[in-house]
Amino acid sequence: MTKLEVSRRRALKGLGVAGIGAGVLAAPAVVKSAAAQTMTWKMATGWAGGPLMDIGAKAFAERVAQLTDGRLKVQVFPGGALGNALKVSETVKNGIAEMGHTWMGYDWGADTTTVLLGGYAGSFDSERMLHWLYEGGGAQMQRQFRDETAGIVSIPLFIRTAEVFLHSRKPVRTLADLKGLKLRTAGAWLDMSKEMGAAPVTTAGGEIYPALERGVIDATEWGTLWENLSPGFYKVAKYLIIPGVHQPTAPFELCINKAAWAKLPERDQKLVEAAAKLTTFETWTRIGAEDAKSLEIYRKAGNEIIELAPEVQYETKRVALEWAKKQAEKNAWFKKVLDSQLAFEAEWKGANRWRNVMVKEG
Repeated sequence: MTKLEVSRRRALKGLGVAGIGAGVLAAPAVVKSAAAQTMTWKMATGWAGGPLMDIGAKAFAERVAQLTDGRLKVQVFPGGALGNALKVSETVKNGIAEMGHTWMGYDWGADTTTVLLGGYAGSFDSERMLHWLYEGGGAQMQRQFRDETAGIVSIPLFIRTAEVFLHSRKPVRTLADLKGLKLRTAGAWLDMSKEMGAAPVTTAGGEIYPALERGVIDATEWGTLWENLSPGFYKVAKYLIIPGVHQPTAPFELCINKAAWAKLPERDQKLVEAAAKLTTFETWTRIGAEDAKSLEIYRKAGNEIIELAPEVQYETKRVALEWAKKQAEKNAWFKKVLDSQLAFEAEWKGANRWRNVMVKEG
């Protein structure tokens, strides 16, 4: 057995994915047959760079090449290279790229159900989201939803912890501070933050820094503490506002063109799914570890760390759940996913009492 085969076996064993194990590392005759079908796929992304590109899209591409023994190679393109960075799912559906990496919530204008699957202000945290996706039927529901409504194959790929609420040129603590704030955001938070008094706009990630630097916007949300070091928002915005009540979790999406997926041997389809799951868990642990180190970097850079007043946190959750209730009344898919998530959340009610131990800090 080669070192590569040993590495692949260990990776797959650690995942424990149903239907993936020794069987996918089959006899040489099977490998030889699959090798004749070597493919190179283009991946469109919504990212110019940073962790979403490096430990997300590119890391996934490396995993795919490793697990398929080079039968499937993925060429990753930065946001905008193959189409609109905010419309990756359309780029993939139209066959411009065989696959893409995006945040599903960008498609909320077409169907607000994408917000539930991409995380929003009413979501549970990332640990619960991971459990719901992989143990509560969420990933299967996501696959069926995107197949029926968008005509693409959809698989979870990448997840982050709670985001930074804002990098801001102005201090924001209270609801009054949100009034009229020119805020860059995306997804359903556009509507919710507007209801709370802000003046939200949306733009692709690569356009945020210059807009913030020139004062076109007052503040932006983007990613977690660690993820936001790379774009450097803290260099032109003095105030760092936490916690990210607008986005307690953010699962991202691997979308695949249905015709391309159908041409891929079932064995390699399972390996793509395994690579996506492995990458998702690796991003969660990596981001969590790096976030813990990042707050001190902002302090040393001269940023003022502001914690949102409880009134903002409570109001955000209230507005989010009210918004979700209204969506469920007119969207059958939204109701189906929301009901599933709320039922799952109810099962975990009080879980912090038996999962966490109080530790005195300081």
